[in-house]
Amino acid sequence: MKLAIVGATGLVGNKMMEVIERKGIPFDELTLFSSKKSAGQVINFKGQDYEVQELTEERAKEHFDYVLMSAGGGTSLKFSPLFEQAGAVVIDNSSAFRMQEDIDLIVPEVNQPKLNRTIIANPNCSTIQSVVPLKPLADAFGLKRVAYTTYQAVSGSGLAGLNDLREGAKGAEPTNYPHPIHNNVLPHIDVFQEDGYTKEEVKMIDETKKILELPDLRVTATCVRVPVEDSHSVAMNVTFEKPATVEAIREVLSNKQGIVLVDDVENNHYPLAIHSTGRDEVFVGRIRADESLDHTFHIWCTADNLLKGAALNAVQILESLLAERGQAK
Repeated sequence: MKLAIVGATGLVGNKMMEVIERKGIPFDELTLFSSKKSAGQVINFKGQDYEVQELTEERAKEHFDYVLMSAGGGTSLKFSPLFEQAGAVVIDNSSAFRMQEDIDLIVPEVNQPKLNRTIIANPNCSTIQSVVPLKPLADAFGLKRVAYTTYQAVSGSGLAGLNDLREGAKGAEPTNYPHPIHNNVLPHIDVFQEDGYTKEEVKMIDETKKILELPDLRVTATCVRVPVEDSHSVAMNVTFEKPATVEAIREVLSNKQGIVLVDDVENNHYPLAIHSTGRDEVFVGRIRADESLDHTFHIWCTADNLLKGAALNAVQILESLLAERGQAK
């Protein structure tokens, strides 16, 4: 199996390689791609040195079986179709293709690709961790409405976001965010739209409906950047179609793949960013009834945005495809 990773020198690209090694994903040949600026770097992976190659149109027309893309929307729009035309299945971490009707938007615990095209989109990081618990709850109680408030780590902005937080602690001015993130909270992720929502908020709204296959679901979001290095936290206010209880919700979530229920407030046990960092699962807790609305509950979740929110989810998609095609380890 010929595998390529695009954006290999970035935070998510590095995490993809970590997950591939940890999960023992089999491959016969691996090619690492990056921009011209990062080409030439040598990365040691599984005891072997790989020189990072510059991604060009000619290289994208070579045959690969699978391509993991983590290089931004513009790069993906240009190169993913070229890889696809050359026979690859492309798993793309950018937002470039997510809302195209013929492109699968996949979280393996929730849905499976139909492969109308062989480009598969990895959803937004905060959307991924939210739909993992929302799917079994939708199946059990039906969903009418979801209101998100996110608390997103700076690593979601890559190395530039981490640099702003770390250097800001030393008094440096921000170079990535419009305001300091150190000792601050920014209600601003991605660009603002005409209606006052940010692009990040629109992503969460639209992607939730698509992944859950609930086009009429009422969804809203406020996305916030916080001075935390890793792991996003999401507060969900969820209205069900059927009556539910806190105990019933806990029961539904307690034995689901990819979920760790942490909900014992009497002992101060609830999901924390520091506990989900470095872990594959979505941590869920602080489940309580919203007394202001019928059939409505507050649910809090945390997850490592570089793992389940990006690299791990992409590799899980690859893993499921390999299993389906009898190529798994």
